[in-house]
Amino acid sequence: MAFENCRQIGQLVSVYKKSLSIRLSFDSKHISCNENMLALLTEIYNYIFHKDQYFILIMGLDNAGKTTFLESAKAKLNKQYKAMKPEAITTTVGLNIGKVVFDGVQLNFWDLGGQKELQSLWDKYFAEAHGVIYIIDSSDQSRIEESLDAFEKALKNQTLNGVPVVIVCNKQDIKECMSVSDVKMALREIIKKLGTRDCSLFPVSALHGNNVLASVSWLVKAIKKNSDYRPPS
Repeated sequence: MAFENCRQIGQLVSVYKKSLSIRLSFDSKHISCNENMLALLTEIYNYIFHKDQYFILIMGLDNAGKTTFLESAKAKLNKQYKAMKPEAITTTVGLNIGKVVFDGVQLNFWDLGGQKELQSLWDKYFAEAHGVIYIIDSSDQSRIEESLDAFEKALKNQTLNGVPVVIVCNKQDIKECMSVSDVKMALREIIKKLGTRDCSLFPVSALHGNNVLASVSWLVKAIKKNSDYRPPS
């Protein structure tokens, strides 16, 4: 049977399910044949349309640039998406969600609120996370220790063991920001505690989109490599 387009397979599966339920009521002799055909059609449909899903947490202190990073990432990964203007972005209270298809998989970004009182909720999302983007505001040296403490606390949670991490050294477009080498130096003790997980650090300007795509691309590759340990959803 020729299909005008692949989506007709999905329609056929739906129709066939209905006809199967009717047929089962009247003719038990056709049960095995019908179920086999339905299974075949469903398998074909899933093969064509199903995409592995990965969940990525975006964490960091409030005002680190998490939502700006997410908006930039969505715009980079989906040319049809128009990112929010920076002045329209407000402090995240709770959770922002972003979904995009990239490199053959469905990425689900969870941008978590970074205020002190909201950090206690981060671990509620760890069990489903396939990767972590931790964003550091390199322009605010007064909060670097606070940011590193929050990062270290998250990494100590055993639920995140083995989950790849990309550290985003954000706001590198600001002249007074910490250099990447300074941030690495501040991170040196935490890096020792990362275990065997994949980890990388990128200098980023989420505002201008610099290195946003590179950091996400690196993480997706690491997540795929880690799929035996934490399979896609």
